[in-house]
Amino acid sequence: MSLSPQLIINVFYPVVHTHDVFVYGTLKKGQPNYFRMKDTANGQADFLAHARTVERYPLVIATEYNIPFLLNVPGKGHRVYGEIYRVNKTMLNFLDKFEECPEWYQRIKIQLEVQDGDGKGENTLKPGSIVETDVYVKTTNEPDWLQKPTYENYDTNGAHGLKYIDSATMPTQNPTKPAIYTECGVVQNGTKDPQQ
Repeated sequence: MSLSPQLIINVFYPVVHTHDVFVYGTLKKGQPNYFRMKDTANGQADFLAHARTVERYPLVIATEYNIPFLLNVPGKGHRVYGEIYRVNKTMLNFLDKFEECPEWYQRIKIQLEVQDGDGKGENTLKPGSIVETDVYVKTTNEPDWLQKPTYENYDTNGAHGLKYIDSATMPTQNPTKPAIYTECGVVQNGTKDPQQ
């Protein structure tokens, strides 16, 4: 019995599933939770490029903790700036838990215009190109959130004066949210993608 070359390749070089994720808030470089993207205990996250949304979205700062939220209301707000990372499944699972997806945030697909990139080889994205990535958004929000100021580039130390309050100071469990997380599925057209 002989093994096919493809079988040999798959056995010795298993397929690594990666996802491209757009971060626009506290997970960006220089922001309070960026260290989580670099912590290899959470998985692998490789920076690909700076980018901004193709469509306008409201990026607001809300709650008593001054959390940045991208509201899933295309056509309002600004073209939002952020960073694209290629993450492995372990990091994606960590981000789903960190973002309390799907209970708090929802992970959807979004189109981005690449601004620049410093990746190498397969991680190079061409400036000006349009790519689709995952992003964590709020599909439901408090009614007054749409009346809040919107931002195109979040910075915790921005002129808005709404510095993010570290999650370590937050209550350990919100009684309205489940304590056990399930794997987040990508929301497309209002339904959970069964492939994710």
